[in-house]
Amino acid sequence: MRKIMSFNYGIRIQLAALLLLAVGCTNTENKNILEGSNDIDAGRKFVRAALDGKFDQAQQFLLADTLNLNYLEVAARSYDKLSNADKENYKGASILIHESKSLNDSTSLLIFSNSFKNDRDTLRVVRKGNRWMVDLSFLYLHETGPSLQLPEQKKDSLR
Repeated sequence: MRKIMSFNYGIRIQLAALLLLAVGCTNTENKNILEGSNDIDAGRKFVRAALDGKFDQAQQFLLADTLNLNYLEVAARSYDKLSNADKENYKGASILIHESKSLNDSTSLLIFSNSFKNDRDTLRVVRKGNRWMVDLSFLYLHETGPSLQLPEQKKDSLR
């Protein structure tokens, strides 16, 4: 009887250790899913979540201010109104990154499209602390055209 109890106790310890290990690995994987390792990765993950209709996940990459949250809500309502065929086409679409422009060490512009609609759009991605976040408002507020024109960089007077 004593051997059985010690055997059960040993199994319980091993199961508890495996459970803790599994939970620890899951949290790391979820953290990596919800954080972009750089500006392009954060923008790509945001777009992928939006194309898949996972706006709660897309919000994790969003610069959380009132304007951005309102734009995301409008996008979610528009997505809900799509036909099932269009939703499936968006879910199956590839993300095409056409250009990435670094404005400074904490702001980038990401020009992208998806293989379903193939319309180019521009996201601004900003770094807040150690996280890259999408500023969705830029998508709606910037001037559109065949190529985004950035302000000319000032030249260093010492050179």
